[in-house]
Amino acid sequence: MRNSNYRKFWIPAFLLTAAMATMAGCSDGDKAGGATSPLSPPTVVSVVPVGGATGICQGAIVTATLSKAMNAATINTGTFKLAPAVTGTVSLDSTGFVATFKPSSPLALNTAYTATITTGAQDTFGNGLAADFTWMFTTATTACAGPIAFGTPGCGFGILAGSTVTNTSTVAAPTNVTGDVGVWAGTAIVGFPPGTLTGMLHAGDGVAQTAQGQLTTAYNTAAGKPVGTHLPPDIGGQTLFPGVYTTVAQPSLGITGNLTLDAQGDSTAVWIFQISSTLTTAAGKVNLQNGALPQNVFWQIGSSATLGTGTTMAGNLMANQSISLSAGVTLNGRALASIGAVTLISDTVNVPPCGP
Repeated sequence: MRNSNYRKFWIPAFLLTAAMATMAGCSDGDKAGGATSPLSPPTVVSVVPVGGATGICQGAIVTATLSKAMNAATINTGTFKLAPAVTGTVSLDSTGFVATFKPSSPLALNTAYTATITTGAQDTFGNGLAADFTWMFTTATTACAGPIAFGTPGCGFGILAGSTVTNTSTVAAPTNVTGDVGVWAGTAIVGFPPGTLTGMLHAGDGVAQTAQGQLTTAYNTAAGKPVGTHLPPDIGGQTLFPGVYTTVAQPSLGITGNLTLDAQGDSTAVWIFQISSTLTTAAGKVNLQNGALPQNVFWQIGSSATLGTGTTMAGNLMANQSISLSAGVTLNGRALASIGAVTLISDTVNVPPCGP
């Protein structure tokens, strides 16, 4: 009799506990998906430009990443704005997490801006931010460097040399260039095949000659920019914002480890590296971050460049003399040598789109 009473008590208690758990699950809108259920409010998890950033280029685009997918109808110029007042367009990316404010015209020089996302910005369940989120950044005191013109046909070249192009890769591990390969005033292109390319070979022809002329103009334009931020002997491990950078205390530049180029949300941001003598990299990577593009990075090299084994490089290498890519290099950009040779060993060259 005692055991029977125990079982009667235990079964209702179990059912009650299960029912309460079910009700709790239904009240969790993140799990059940109910639009009117109580939910935690979305939060801003990261912004570009970062809070407190200085030297921001005038073409910057402002973005905020949120913790939840947002309702696009609530992400607009009323809920995402800049002060002093800036006109622009506001959009939400396809994931629903990244809101973007794109100014209609360049930001003012030497100006502190406050960006705000208000409580009117709501997630897909109708929950707004718990409080307005604000952050500040300051624009550069002088206009940032503009892009260096390098049009067709030159921008279609992944490899351009003055004397010879030599590729020593094998069929098993071929060099691949997503663009043209050419030489002028020399005529020798060796190693294609087994090297592959998506463009054409230009061995001492008029197209290569025109490209060399464009390279000369671009090289001289980069070299003629006013001296910029002084570079240390090695810039590995650093994060550099858009601007002109110059070797002053020493003629050569090294990159040991990873280098980050941070556009701070400005896809038009430009980097110009003025290197008096040589550029040498060890195994490492040049990371492009927050909208930085390889076609907007220019390495003006007074002598020669050597990319070490396994390096991932970004930008337009414009060397007065020669360029050497060691085994397994990935170049997201172009290797352009005015006078000397370009050599490759089982490398990948991804040619970016043409710039201005």
